[in-house]
Amino acid sequence: MAASARSYKARGIVLRSRNLGEADRILTLFTFELGKLDAVAKGVRRSRSRVGGRLEFGNEVAMTLHRGRSLDVIAQSEILREHWSAIVEPQRFTVAAAACELVDAFSEPDLAMPDVYALLAGMLAGLAKTDEPRVLLPRFQMRLLDALGIAPPLEACIRCGNGLGTQAWLDVEAGGLVDDRCRERWRDMLELDAAALQALQGLAAPRGRHAGLRAGGDVAATVDLLIAHHLGRRPRAFGVLMQ
Repeated sequence: MAASARSYKARGIVLRSRNLGEADRILTLFTFELGKLDAVAKGVRRSRSRVGGRLEFGNEVAMTLHRGRSLDVIAQSEILREHWSAIVEPQRFTVAAAACELVDAFSEPDLAMPDVYALLAGMLAGLAKTDEPRVLLPRFQMRLLDALGIAPPLEACIRCGNGLGTQAWLDVEAGGLVDDRCRERWRDMLELDAAALQALQGLAAPRGRHAGLRAGGDVAATVDLLIAHHLGRRPRAFGVLMQ
């Protein structure tokens, strides 16, 4: 990974950016080798910049970076997977923004998470091809919780550990599903029947192990609430998705 004491190579996905000065931009990158980091792309906002188009949101790039006093500087970049031209379409963009926001929010700086990297790269590749981008988000969210090690059990009550059977309720405060004995009847809890429970389990399953993609209204709402519970807030991009 390290090319020298002052420079190193990494491949990463552009999560977001913000302007710096008149021509520069600070990029938040999710890299395979180092996890999340911020770096400066100098001169990319100039019309003659040859690298500006390579560092667009969602693109996966190979980079050489020089270490700086406060922020590292992107010295060279080469596109590995160009997703921007496809995900710039409004529906794809909002879902891509939601996925990248979640990875950004759940990631600690300088902590490599190769499973999460592969998940995000696959999500962006899928978004570039699909005509139903919103369909991909619930499975991405459940697989993200699993990759982070914080996914709740989906076949047992989170409070007592007993099997759920064919019916469950979402206990948002506990961050998981509860059975009939443990649910608090005075609270308004989202109820999942056998079909919804199976669909939720399918979303969380690894590829090839009874994995599922489609999520009905209650299942998608369950996933969103689980994400908000672990994040401690409702992701900003969810507001755009609901419009």
